[in-house]
Amino acid sequence: MTPEQISDILKDTFGDRIVGGEFQSAHPRVEVRPDAWPDVATYLRDDPRLQFNMLRCISAVDMLEDDQFIAVYDLDSLNGAAGSGNLWTRRHAISIHVRVPRGNPHIPSVAHVWSAADWHEREAYDLMGIVFDGHPDSVAGPDGPHPRRILCPDDWEGHPLRKDYAFPMEYQGIPAVTEYGQTRPVH
Repeated sequence: MTPEQISDILKDTFGDRIVGGEFQSAHPRVEVRPDAWPDVATYLRDDPRLQFNMLRCISAVDMLEDDQFIAVYDLDSLNGAAGSGNLWTRRHAISIHVRVPRGNPHIPSVAHVWSAADWHEREAYDLMGIVFDGHPDSVAGPDGPHPRRILCPDDWEGHPLRKDYAFPMEYQGIPAVTEYGQTRPVH
């Protein structure tokens, strides 16, 4: 199935909750409103024509100039049966984009749809600061619950992959010098 056909199915089912698409690129995609994402994700997994049974990756993109983040979900529909000894084959693939404002980056979790989202959402929170509401491994924070960090220590300040991130000069008394041997490193 082509990305255009997948988009048409989604538009027919979800109407204006599908807000765009780009198909003439190496990474064809459909854009979905954040509030519609759990319903669309469940549909993508369960519809017999689509059967997107594998979440390959969630990437987070900082669109600093647009004051937005984009969560990019790469999905595959695979044929095969676990334990059968046969290789899995790809039926079709699509990328889903979910845009959120940098000032309030909340997207509902889809860890209940694809279990792989559990760690991918934690990474996107840790490194970019996107909060996945309803994530199964959430902790309390000053701004409310958020997924538990997965790479940085729990007390780390900020999100290191944001374009405006200010790298700390030290962490708990340990110098974070990147220019070895310089007495006044510039970050």
